[in-house]
Amino acid sequence: MTTTPPSKPAPTPSPTPAPPAETSGGAAPGPAGAGDERVSPVNLAHRLLVRPELGSLIGAVLVMVFFSVVADGFFTAAGAATWLDDSATLGIMAVAVALLMIGGEFDLSAGVMTASTALITAMLATRAGWSVWPALAVSLLFALAVGALNGWLVVRTGLPSFIITLGTFLALQGLNLGVTRHVTNSVQVSGMRATDGYESAGRFFASTMAVAGTEIQVSVLWWLLLAALATWVLARTRFGNWIYAVGGAPVSARNVGVPVDRTKIVLFMSTAAAGWLVGSINILRYTSVQANQGIGLEFQYIIAAVIGGCLLTGGYGSAIGAALGALIFGMARQGIVYAKWNSDWFQLFLGVMLLAAVLVNNSFRRRAERSRR
Repeated sequence: MTTTPPSKPAPTPSPTPAPPAETSGGAAPGPAGAGDERVSPVNLAHRLLVRPELGSLIGAVLVMVFFSVVADGFFTAAGAATWLDDSATLGIMAVAVALLMIGGEFDLSAGVMTASTALITAMLATRAGWSVWPALAVSLLFALAVGALNGWLVVRTGLPSFIITLGTFLALQGLNLGVTRHVTNSVQVSGMRATDGYESAGRFFASTMAVAGTEIQVSVLWWLLLAALATWVLARTRFGNWIYAVGGAPVSARNVGVPVDRTKIVLFMSTAAAGWLVGSINILRYTSVQANQGIGLEFQYIIAAVIGGCLLTGGYGSAIGAALGALIFGMARQGIVYAKWNSDWFQLFLGVMLLAAVLVNNSFRRRAERSRR
């Protein structure tokens, strides 16, 4: 018996899609029910809330407004020049330390490095008769060598960078005191003003600029330039991606081909180079250096970076935030002076700011992680 196969049902014509409706962000939404967050519009408020420097920006505005109200002369051209000068060298180091912290490491020798490089420059220029520029070059090479050694020891031994750089801190502190006392029979090196090349080097590292009728130290310009450069590196370069990767997930970063060891060594060298820059600014501006200078400043650099949005666990932070953290530091320290308060209050303010920054940074990090899911 012959059977007739059932005929196929005619295809149902698909409805003509409606034109996409405009959204307030200017982007058309995806297909209904798709729920793809990669193409959904993100408003400005959300983008700001996941930025690590938002907390430091709010803090800087609040501190500025507060001292502008309670301290006469704080929010003037001369006052701004004072607290910007206070913030500048701290900000230079805070930016470099922030990059290292984002990479998951610490450098406790950063403060004493500023003194070591200044002492080398001063001794070569005042005792050995060198021109200032070659002396600066030698001190820079010394800083880069110490930074490379720190990084190499960290990646080769697997020991915490806290321990490695604490050892470097103690070694440099002993060298500074021992060598300076041996060469000068004191703990100070002075006389830079009479050395060859001081004038040209001083114009480059320690001059002033006339802005709004007041004198601004060139160190402020160095601070802003380095903050801008570090921000560009983090946001626009492959090396910036590597920094976040090695700080957030070093094993995964290594598995996908990120040169973890090389990245960490370069970061330690960058921190040491920043210490050289600050040391050079100080020796050329003040024309003398103490062998115990810089001790304890390494904690201020870390605090400024944390106030600026960096986490102690690595993988999170920004250079702009670190620069703002240094600005908060300088405004608070000078604001207390302008308000004629006892300087002991600064330590209380610093402790409160540090605790608040840690809490805010953790909150912003969790929000940023949720937004990526």
